[in-house]
Amino acid sequence: MSVEIKIGKREKAYELLQADAQKILKLIGVQMENLTMPQCPLYEEVLDTQMFGLSREIDFAVRLGLVRADEGRELLSSLERQVSALHEASTQK
Repeated sequence: MSVEIKIGKREKAYELLQADAQKILKLIGVQMENLTMPQCPLYEEVLDTQMFGLSREIDFAVRLGLVRADEGRELLSSLERQVSALHEASTQK
């Protein structure tokens, strides 16, 4: 496989993971605004399930060599920070 194709596949894999992270963030935001409070077990269950699923996707991409492990960790950390910021904003309302 040529270097250009490998780079293209890496970029595409990372873009897909980022898109999934944004979907999770949007889902959590909608849930916090419209459905439940952050203290609700349903909220925690959805968050835990979604974060676990994304971590498994990232692990799979890392094992395939499509994403570096440090990139995957940073993506999860970034999502956790954004969810935390949403949580803080909702509790300050």
